[in-house]
Amino acid sequence: MAVYVKSVDPKHLVEIGLEGFYGLSTPNRFQFNPNTYAQQVGTDFIRNHQVLGVDFASVHIYPDSWISQTISDVHIEFTKSWIQSHIEDAENSLGMPVVFAEFGVSAKDPGYNSTYRDTFLSNVYKILLNSTRKGGGGGGCLLWQLFPEGTDYMDDGYAVILSKSPSTSGIISLQSTRLTTFNSLCSWKCQWGCKKKHALETFLYHDEL
Repeated sequence: MAVYVKSVDPKHLVEIGLEGFYGLSTPNRFQFNPNTYAQQVGTDFIRNHQVLGVDFASVHIYPDSWISQTISDVHIEFTKSWIQSHIEDAENSLGMPVVFAEFGVSAKDPGYNSTYRDTFLSNVYKILLNSTRKGGGGGGCLLWQLFPEGTDYMDDGYAVILSKSPSTSGIISLQSTRLTTFNSLCSWKCQWGCKKKHALETFLYHDEL
């Protein structure tokens, strides 16, 4: 399907949308999975992202769904190792950036408080910012989820309403400012030219070569 999408529209980036669980192709990475079930669900972070037509890797971060709903420091430690392992694999095994396309914590979790959410958020942002600073594989992260006022009825527990969450809003604003500063200094000589690009072009356009 990735190759087909590229044949229709070669100018847009394609990603899969995986949770990021390590599968059978990399049993040595099982240690980073949140539980033993993760390696049995049929997805494989490394192998799936080696498919022609996939431009960047994607991962989610939901320790309160994967480990336990009860908030604890274990969630933070898992998050740190989860992010770092995927950045390393994106750089060393895949040769492409990785975006943490969903991450968050539910206000419905036992033991939840805004201080914990801010700590969780800050740890994710810090690791991604450090990767950006050194030109690493951390391609960004997307908080699940920001809501405007008046849409609370759609909140699944993960919503952040900026006007009602000043401390969280400040963390998000600071991260955005920092990333804007770093990106403004970028020379646009991207080191993440996909190693599969030539193979894909050959596959799609071999009749024209």
